[in-house]
Amino acid sequence: MKVVTSAAVHTISRKSYHANSVSQWTNLLIVILFAGYSLLCLIPVLLVLIVSFSDEQSITLHGYSFYPSRWSVEAYLYLFRDGITIARAYGATITATVLGTAVGLLMTASFAFPLSKPDFKYRNIFAFYAFFTLLFNGGLVPWYIVFSKYLKLGNTIWALILPGLLMNAFYVMLIRTFYQSSIPVEIYESAQIDGANEIRVFVQIVIPLSLPVLTTIGLFYTLAYWNDWNNSMIFQSRDQFISLQYLMNRTLLNLQYLLQNNQAAAQAQVDFPGESVRMAMAIAGIGPILFAYPFFQKYLVKGLTVGAVKG
Repeated sequence: MKVVTSAAVHTISRKSYHANSVSQWTNLLIVILFAGYSLLCLIPVLLVLIVSFSDEQSITLHGYSFYPSRWSVEAYLYLFRDGITIARAYGATITATVLGTAVGLLMTASFAFPLSKPDFKYRNIFAFYAFFTLLFNGGLVPWYIVFSKYLKLGNTIWALILPGLLMNAFYVMLIRTFYQSSIPVEIYESAQIDGANEIRVFVQIVIPLSLPVLTTIGLFYTLAYWNDWNNSMIFQSRDQFISLQYLMNRTLLNLQYLLQNNQAAAQAQVDFPGESVRMAMAIAGIGPILFAYPFFQKYLVKGLTVGAVKG
């Protein structure tokens, strides 16, 4: 009996060692594949960065290249020739992004909290109200009249924050699902027994336990505000509170007009770097937002999977 037991243990140990070896090779293969995929994703960004520092004539003669024949900063000099306007656009975009993300995330999380509680009497009514806005809207003209004529948001920083971006019904449903699937009801009951009211439960219990989904939704809000240019085009008639993306788009349109105009075409091809400016605008637009990803990466996958898959 003792011999059989030792042989069995030896067999199990060999199988376990073989399984661990296979697992290590599998993990190594996965790491190599994802590392290669990550490099492939970085190559276009690197190419855009190199082209933005390339001479316009070398781009015309040889096309896009990782090894340009001549380097130049003319694209950035042209792009930032009006430094005050660029700085003002950066300030307006950063302000709208920070305020819009903070207020929108607070409103979304607060609205989703009562919808996740089965004892809330009117939760179906409010849930239908939120879901209805995903399918229907009043149209562009009524939307513009409400914000410009009645709320007086034209040419203000609030025109970059409130219209269309402050609250998203899909995010409300996502956070509500996270509350229902990840926070046990017993925690609410225990807090109520200890005398905590709804506000205290939400601030001290729900929010700390919901960091994954809140961080994920915060990233979505941040990207939406940073990339928005539509509100600036509709509500801003002066350059005081225009967003960076709208300024980049307007610069690109002006450049295309100069390059395509018959009278200015010859002068534009010499004085204005066309292709390199496009790439410089891409770098100027995406550069600052890249620094936000490391702060959200820890919770991004967990927030998406737990809040969206379960339900």
